[in-house]
Amino acid sequence: MAKHTQAHMSRTVPKSQSEFTKQRTRSQMEYYMGAKLIEVGVNPKSAIYRWATEDKGSNEVWTYSAYWGDSREKIEAEESLT
Repeated sequence: MAKHTQAHMSRTVPKSQSEFTKQRTRSQMEYYMGAKLIEVGVNPKSAIYRWATEDKGSNEVWTYSAYWGDSREKIEAEESLT
């Protein structure tokens, strides 16, 4: 079985939330992603992270992604071309 080399976490956040609450949500997502990586045996420092935001009317969907191993190499190669 192939090993996973990426993980994603999404949250729906009301656009009307205060900046303090949005920042706290971002910090929580970063913390939980790190904990999840440790849980599956990946060193959080060996991964790269990316944020994506999708507009959904009065809400936004935030996706926090972690890439390591082959996926990290692929992302870094794609980014070096731009």
